[in-house]
Amino acid sequence: MKRLLSVTLLALTVIAVGMAKGKTEARSNGYPISQVPFTAVKITPQSFWGDRIKAAREVTIPLAFSKCESEHRYKNFEMAAYTLQHPGHPGLQTKEWDVSKFMGFSFDDTDVYKTIEGASYVLQTYPDDKLKAYIDSVLDVVGAAQESDGYLYTARTINPEHPHQWAGKKRWEVEDFLSHELYNLGHMVDAACAHYQATGSDKFLNIARRYADCVIREVGPNAGQACVVPGHQIAEMALARLYVLTGERKYLDEAKFLLDYRGKTGRKDIYSQSDKPVVDQTEAWGHAVRAGYMYAGMADVAALTGDSAYIKAIDTLYENIVSKKYYITGGVGARHQGEAFGADYELPNLTSYNETCAAISMVYLFHRMFLLHGDAKYIDCMERTLYNGVISGMSVDGGRFFYPNPLSSDGKYAFNADNTVERQPWFGCACCPSNLCRFIPSFPGYMYAVKDRRLYVNLFAGNTATMQVEGKEVVLEQQTNYPWDGDIALRIVKNQAKAFDLAIRIPGWVMNKPVPSDLYRFEDDILSGYKVMVNGQEVQGELVDGYMLINRSWKKGDIVSIHFDMPVRRVKANHHVADDRGRVAIERGPLVYCAEGVDNRQFSIFNFLVSRRSAFKVVDHVINGTRGVNFNVKAIEVSGQALDSHRDGSVSVENATLTMIPYYAWNHRGPGLMEVWMAQTIAAAGNY
Repeated sequence: MKRLLSVTLLALTVIAVGMAKGKTEARSNGYPISQVPFTAVKITPQSFWGDRIKAAREVTIPLAFSKCESEHRYKNFEMAAYTLQHPGHPGLQTKEWDVSKFMGFSFDDTDVYKTIEGASYVLQTYPDDKLKAYIDSVLDVVGAAQESDGYLYTARTINPEHPHQWAGKKRWEVEDFLSHELYNLGHMVDAACAHYQATGSDKFLNIARRYADCVIREVGPNAGQACVVPGHQIAEMALARLYVLTGERKYLDEAKFLLDYRGKTGRKDIYSQSDKPVVDQTEAWGHAVRAGYMYAGMADVAALTGDSAYIKAIDTLYENIVSKKYYITGGVGARHQGEAFGADYELPNLTSYNETCAAISMVYLFHRMFLLHGDAKYIDCMERTLYNGVISGMSVDGGRFFYPNPLSSDGKYAFNADNTVERQPWFGCACCPSNLCRFIPSFPGYMYAVKDRRLYVNLFAGNTATMQVEGKEVVLEQQTNYPWDGDIALRIVKNQAKAFDLAIRIPGWVMNKPVPSDLYRFEDDILSGYKVMVNGQEVQGELVDGYMLINRSWKKGDIVSIHFDMPVRRVKANHHVADDRGRVAIERGPLVYCAEGVDNRQFSIFNFLVSRRSAFKVVDHVINGTRGVNFNVKAIEVSGQALDSHRDGSVSVENATLTMIPYYAWNHRGPGLMEVWMAQTIAAAGNY
């Protein structure tokens, strides 16, 4: 199979599109507020997010396709197809061909699906016949592995008598636990919807629908069906998306079954969020990625069915996360064991897990909460997670990755599977890099939203967007150097809607509230503010649910100028967070900062005190495109040795200057010390 040399990617989105006789038509996704799709928003090149998208387009996706070749992903489909074509072949039907011997995980197929999903959007924005032909050739391989009734799961089909050790002897037999048959379905459906929406081809969609139809026939509550739910959630979101795309109610009904029966089948534990029915869950527990996907799926089903019990449940779960289980970087999942949420206020730094995929799942959840309720606090959380917890998972150049994302590193504590503390070029379990392939470029689809005659400006980045306000075209251009400064200019390029509300989000960090709970607060007494002007005249619009509303009959050429004060701020954690007592974190705008040893060689970054009167200075940094923060600290030594040497001796204190960089940019210069939460007291310093 010819290797892809270069690809161009923009984004994915949950887009409300239907099918009717081969044509697309608008179909509601049920939410009161409509997301403006990625296809409507063109990010400005050589901007903050333009650079992120370029890295994914030019490096990450080509790398993922090459790994599908070198890591046996395509071969799995080819071997499954060979078994179907040669059912009596002695080699594939013997124990010597046990799938576990050459397939790492039962969900390896999803690496192919996720990469196709991202690459499909390349074709939408940057037509490329070679790329289209490459994807078609991959789909030929995928489709050939599909069984006659639609089942498509290479971990079993390669050798039905001796399938992968996680697959079970029969279909769906261990779906509640390890098989990932429905997880594979979820990523397949998401990718197939993306491919159809981007290209108009139903080649992949037909494959995915056949598998989904197989699931509907075989998995359910009726006699003769396997009454199981996904061991790893995501099929719920995907099937809801397939319903929106096709209009076929059976897909939505299956999504709701998979949620309604959770806690009622053979598996009941908090790891998989199956200890009780979803509507009775009030606390985020268990595997953080699975949980986030499930909560997002609950939001989709609630929006499409109007199920108020689902809405009440996800409202409660959201509050639990943001008030007790949410890292300052926007990540979730405190525990390595089970890649799981911890107890309330259990937020360790050095040993935190914070899987990249878990941060992505939180973006899905927060955005859906906004579409349900229309409050800016959900976008505040989404922005925090995007700028810190998500993009930290991928290097600036798009070629190296983090699986966990800790908030402290001693250069020794091994948080990667291969016992390193460095970004890796790939992982054997590749869910995070392949997930970034499809997610990073989705940013354009989260920027704007519309409800009736209200146009929401949720995120700030250079772009040009073409949107519909009550069916009338509005073209908006945004110019900004955000997040490095707080100045944004919105220009009306075209307006057929005449008068409408422009709803501009005023970030919580501008309003002196870093998160919409008491989990974190600003320690300093800085009173940051904002100013909004229309055509040079300051306006005092109504502030509703975190949005400034400006209603007027907009004309071509009107310019809305926004200024957010962007001082460096100190953040304190709730006193119940034991690991952060006596410590402060540093923020500027939406970015959380960290100190690295490589920038602060004159003393250990674990052995200093931050003064409450430190003067901060914003400076350019050696990592391309970033800005750092310098300020004065008190470095501590004991008899000339670092405090953590535990030797007796006198304590000396020396004035020093500390340099910090944006958290997302750490570990670009090799392993070493890193710290987000910095000591303000002797008790907190040197405790590693």
